Amino acid sequence: MKIECTVNGQREIIEIEPGETLLEMLRNRLGLTGVKKGCEVGECGACTVLVEDEPVDSCLYLAARVDGKEILTIEGLSQGGKLSKLQQAFIDEGAVQCGFCTPGFILSAHALLKRHPQPTEEEIKQGLAGNLCRCTGYQNIIRAVQKASNE
Repeated sequence: MKIECTVNGQREIIEIEPGETLLEMLRNRLGLTGVKKGCEVGECGACTVLVEDEPVDSCLYLAARVDGKEILTIEGLSQGGKLSKLQQAFIDEGAVQCGFCTPGFILSAHALLKRHPQPTEEEIKQGLAGNLCRCTGYQNIIRAVQKASNE
C-alpha cells in the first residue's frame, strides 16, 4: 500500500506493509533513527513523534494512519544545522544524559510549548507524563523546558 505524507517538511510517497507501524516506517524506510525503539508497547515514550502537532507513540501507531498527514521527528526540529532553542536548552541544562529518551522528551515538550508557550511546572510534568527517563531524575528536563519557554 502506498501512502503520502509530509515528514519534517518534505512530501513523501512511501510503500508500506499491512500492519507496519509508524516507528518501522520512519526508521526502516526513511532512515530517521532519532525515533527510538524502546519498549514497543507505548509505555516509555522513546518513540514519540508528532503527527499533526500531537505526540504519538509511533511504536503503536499504524503507518497507514499518517496518509495525508504531517509528521515531525527530532531530525526536523533543527533548521539549517542550527539546534532549536528547546534542543539547546536540553544541552544547556544537562537534560540529555544517555540520550535515548531525549528525542521523545523534546518532541513532547515542543508540542506542549506550541499549546502553552509559558507552562507552569505542573503543566510541564503533565505534558511530559508519557515519557520515561532512567538517568536524569527529571529536574534537568523540567528546567530545560522552562528555559526554552522563557527565551
